[in-house]
Amino acid sequence: MKAAVINNNKIEIQNLEYPKLTDKGAVIEVIGSGLCGSDIIKYLHKQNGLVLGHEIVGKIVEINSDTDFKKGDLIVMGHHIPCYECAYCKGGSYSMCQSFKQTNIKPGGFSEYIFASELHLKNTTHKIPKELSFVEASFMEPLGCCVRAVDRADLPKNSNVAVIGLGSIGLLMGQAIKAYGHKVIGIDLIQERLDFAEKFGFDNTIKYTNEEEVKRKILDINNGIGADAIFLTAGANSSIQTAKNCVRNGGTILVFASVKNDEIGFPNNDIYYRELKVLSTYSATPESLSKSLELLKNKKVTVDGLTSEYSLEDLQKAIDDTLSNKILKAYIRIKD
Repeated sequence: MKAAVINNNKIEIQNLEYPKLTDKGAVIEVIGSGLCGSDIIKYLHKQNGLVLGHEIVGKIVEINSDTDFKKGDLIVMGHHIPCYECAYCKGGSYSMCQSFKQTNIKPGGFSEYIFASELHLKNTTHKIPKELSFVEASFMEPLGCCVRAVDRADLPKNSNVAVIGLGSIGLLMGQAIKAYGHKVIGIDLIQERLDFAEKFGFDNTIKYTNEEEVKRKILDINNGIGADAIFLTAGANSSIQTAKNCVRNGGTILVFASVKNDEIGFPNNDIYYRELKVLSTYSATPESLSKSLELLKNKKVTVDGLTSEYSLEDLQKAIDDTLSNKILKAYIRIKD
């Protein structure tokens, strides 16, 4: 079978062995998979031999399972499963669980076929609702990450939340925040992304020109105080300073992006004297995947126009176009 494999600084299409159903689980024929920012990070780190892709929609072609799934089912799935028993899981840090880190799809979504374990079928796999296209369903996993972020932030009712960085995750995050009943301000440098935010129902948008102007506009929107919460979905070093200056005293900053200079962080005294709550979230859980699929199904979150489609053979171009900001989000079509 064909698969897109990392080989030093490029993607190669190679022939890999068809996955065998040697244990309980299923063989999935991959219809398509979204390209995630974490895929691109792994590509940039040259993780040779790796097949990327985990935002998968597909069809079950072989199955040996105690679940209700059957051959021919059209499914969407996630890739990591917490154990729910370890200290991390009991503390709500499911992404830190060793089981979570070790469970994965074999070989990866950018291939013609994958093996999904029985645990995946029981925990992270869902039949695609008739209301959703394959592309829409592929957003279950990234939206699930956003849903978990909003859950972890535990915001007071009717909070006024600013999202800094309106790539595909920022646009999903803002809609998830709205679905929880909060007001959302979208902040970005690029007008096209602000236009998307307005289309998706953000309450306010601010084009970033300078930090003081952003702060002034947020104060105007939130009755003279900073935002109740700031969600960082941009990987820019400057976003940390902007978040600190634009959140109200006692407010929340949620980090959902890495930055290039890891030595830049939040100043201790601001956190201490202003009683700021700073936290992060990293991935989705089975529960947040279920919630996100319902949000998509019920059109509480929409993704119209977010994706550009590429073939498996054009995965390299999809990565390059994403890195150069030519597109917001790539969907890799494996099967027509």
